[in-house]
Amino acid sequence: MKSLFTTPLLTWKGKMELGAWLPKLGKLDTQLYDNMSLREWIEGNVQDPMVRNLFYSLLRTASYVVAPDLQAAGPVLQQLKHALKGVLYLDRGWGAMVDELKQKALEQGVQIVTKNKVISVDHHEGRVRHVLCGDGMKIEANHIILTTPPAVAHELVPHAEETALHTWKEQAVEVTAACLDVALRRLPEPKQQFVYGLDQTVFLSNQSRAAYLSEDGAQVITLLKYQGKEKDARRDLQELEETLDLVQLGWRNELVEKQYLANITVCHDFMHVNRQENPGPAVPEIIGLYVAGEWAAHGELLVDAATASAKRAVQHILSLESEARIPNDEHRVIV
Repeated sequence: MKSLFTTPLLTWKGKMELGAWLPKLGKLDTQLYDNMSLREWIEGNVQDPMVRNLFYSLLRTASYVVAPDLQAAGPVLQQLKHALKGVLYLDRGWGAMVDELKQKALEQGVQIVTKNKVISVDHHEGRVRHVLCGDGMKIEANHIILTTPPAVAHELVPHAEETALHTWKEQAVEVTAACLDVALRRLPEPKQQFVYGLDQTVFLSNQSRAAYLSEDGAQVITLLKYQGKEKDARRDLQELEETLDLVQLGWRNELVEKQYLANITVCHDFMHVNRQENPGPAVPEIIGLYVAGEWAAHGELLVDAATASAKRAVQHILSLESEARIPNDEHRVIV
């Protein structure tokens, strides 16, 4: 943040407004703006044009969303408050966390079934009964948590159109991004490792400065193009490479590895003003059926939403078991 107060990008008046906003953000009651669009909040509360652009960029980076007229202001402002407190980077990336979580689950007796496709989550008389797999295997269960995208959950559950799953599928707005990752032997410009796009919806970060990501010391740089409705794989790649040319001129001479994903799904839904209701944790029409995932948010975003929704589903199950004094060996399945 220190560089923002020395940059010629902002006028003296703009720097004063930004300086006034930083302490105010920490005390802001973001829930007051849950039903207001992000554009409405920024245009109504931020006066300097360049500071407005800066807010759009910061909030876009905090949420990956390029839809200021649709995105609800309250949740993303709360996400920005969290981000300003600091960001954690994972050594070896997300895969390391997934591997450790799998190992802990196995140690607790969890049975993990792989290489078998779920084709149906069957229910009868308002209760879940079993999961049906592609090879004919049935897994009986009294509690089932669906961690699939909303459209897949709708497809897996017979007569889903008669349940809340239909509403959750119809209201969902997918968020995507184009992602370019490069591993460089060294940085041509070591001082330039972080970029927020203002006039373009791009972002660059050398995450190797904070996390262990390579065995040989290569610098792993990630570039993102936050996508709205318009997507063009070739154009997006060109914008990302031009950004890298601007920041790390000569990077191609240091290239070790390169990966481009033109249209990756960041989340299957987010907090927006057209939402009819927040999904889950329980599907009210089917006892024992739950949803979890980044799209099943109750105000949270991204990984916060994924973990919070899972916690809500588990707490709901445990509360029912406690009330009914159900034995602990009852079957539970996560799809």
